[in-house]
Amino acid sequence: MKLTVSLLGESYLFHDLKELFAKANEEKSGDQLAGIAASDDRERMAAKLVLADLTLADIRSHPLLPPETDEVSRVIEEGVDEAVYETIRSWTVGELREQLLAASDTELRRIGRGLNSEMAAAAAKLMSNLDLIQAAAKCEVITRCNTTLGERGRLGSRAQPNHPTDDPLGMKASIYEALSYGIGDAVIGINPVIDTTDNILRLLHETKEVIHRWSIPTQNSVLAHVTTQMRAISKGAPADLIFQSLAGTQSGNDSFGINLRLLQEADQLIRESGTASGENRWYFETGQGSELSAGGHHGVDQLTLESRCYGLAKVFKPFLVNTVVGFIGPEYLYDSKQVIRAGLEDHFMGKIQGIPMGVDVCYTNHMKADQNDMDNLAVLLAAAGVNFFIGVPMADDCMLNYQSTSFHDIATVRELLRLQPGAEFSAWAEQMGILKNGRLTALAGDPTLFI
Repeated sequence: MKLTVSLLGESYLFHDLKELFAKANEEKSGDQLAGIAASDDRERMAAKLVLADLTLADIRSHPLLPPETDEVSRVIEEGVDEAVYETIRSWTVGELREQLLAASDTELRRIGRGLNSEMAAAAAKLMSNLDLIQAAAKCEVITRCNTTLGERGRLGSRAQPNHPTDDPLGMKASIYEALSYGIGDAVIGINPVIDTTDNILRLLHETKEVIHRWSIPTQNSVLAHVTTQMRAISKGAPADLIFQSLAGTQSGNDSFGINLRLLQEADQLIRESGTASGENRWYFETGQGSELSAGGHHGVDQLTLESRCYGLAKVFKPFLVNTVVGFIGPEYLYDSKQVIRAGLEDHFMGKIQGIPMGVDVCYTNHMKADQNDMDNLAVLLAAAGVNFFIGVPMADDCMLNYQSTSFHDIATVRELLRLQPGAEFSAWAEQMGILKNGRLTALAGDPTLFI
């Protein structure tokens, strides 16, 4: 395995794949904080040149985190389709990029089954933003909970009716406003302030009551820690989906208070006691930089670790996965350029691994980014076929204190690119008079429809 190259009269040596992967990454403040980033653009380009000539077998034979010491690595390895892998193992990463861009939709999905998460990350490092959009747009990943998500020509949305005190009236007001804009077909999902069993039980009942009262074709979720949700479900809480944040390393997941065995127990519980009718019953969230913030990155770059999150998620056949791309802050993604790049990377890496990928197009107020930057990213991701966005009132989450996409932002992107909500939800919205022939009516934005 050759890890050296001469570029413009200068020789570059990379000591192992971990160093090579990190330095082939586009500029990220998180990699700089970890002390693993390329020192300049020349070294970054040298790393990309070396990476492009490595074979997929080289990457698989030299794991960045050995399966013997990391259970996420073991899950990823077990998820590779060996028959497909044998047909592509001799490809270089450069050839993989070319094949992904040239392949038909069916062939691209076949190739994806033979990749592990590090291979998907390697391809992303060699791609331009347009490459990431083009390849991802060919990956249709359809899942079903109570409704169907991911079909072409449709853009799903999560209604995120958070409230700083978990007040039920405040949350219902937000839900009704979201519904009036055609938002909430992917999930009505609440981030709770109070992570107790009784509160999660109450919130799941509150959201399910709204869904039943108005016969809304959607699903509910409360984004508490998985153990709190498990206790609530065991006490009879009506949960369609079970939620958990994921990291790309075992030690990163330790910091979240989870491991593979716990996730397997939760999976069994939601399948036995959940209220959904479909087979896809998980909602996962991720984000570049979480492993570094937990001290569990092991010298691996944040893009590669993010890809590993999707390799872990895949085994549970999730209904929804989204990267909360700009939420962690400027320590990991410094400005809008880095946030936009990371959003496109994450969406591509998830989709190529068969993940129903959404993106929380977001930023925090201490980043060098603004709402115009998020508008740009939202349009790019919608063109790339993203499964869903997050909708919050006026794009400002009053509980989590960060900026995301508003209900009307998502509605505007749908209108711009001739997209609709999920099929079942669209039919319901037409019956309610919110949509007519797929377009919002004059009733849009009026929450009193539900009062």
